[in-house]
Amino acid sequence: MCESEIMTIVIHFHQSGYRTSKAYYKYEIQAQLRSEFPKWVSYSRFVSLIPRVSACLQAYLSSRQGPCDGISIIDSTARRMCDNRRIARYRVFAQTAAHGKNSMGWFYGFKLYLVVNTRGDLLHCLCTPSNCDDRQPVPALVEGLFDKVYGDKG
Repeated sequence: MCESEIMTIVIHFHQSGYRTSKAYYKYEIQAQLRSEFPKWVSYSRFVSLIPRVSACLQAYLSSRQGPCDGISIIDSTARRMCDNRRIARYRVFAQTAAHGKNSMGWFYGFKLYLVVNTRGDLLHCLCTPSNCDDRQPVPALVEGLFDKVYGDKG
């Protein structure tokens, strides 16, 4: 598969409403959209190709940023890479993912930080290993913003 196909599948999955990428890939790509992706690969191979396009996906997100309107909202969310019982076997992001803790408990993966304006337009985004302190990426996220920035604590 080429990079544009991988990016299309990843972006469409996040817009699709499916809870897991495996179900999305099995029921949408392999069953419904097979003709649109003639060089489709198995799900496990597809997952191993995703890190190849991470820089391109970040560039795409940067191109979708909106204007700062004076009020910005910042929050983070956990991006779990696998169930805690499978951490020892997990290899896709093994060099960059980490153990972290949030209000829901321990998990293995990343933290995704988003800054949006009052219309919901994306202003900044950043992904860190899950063991990163939530205060560390804030200076980089609010750089270039003006007036008020609100976090989940108000």
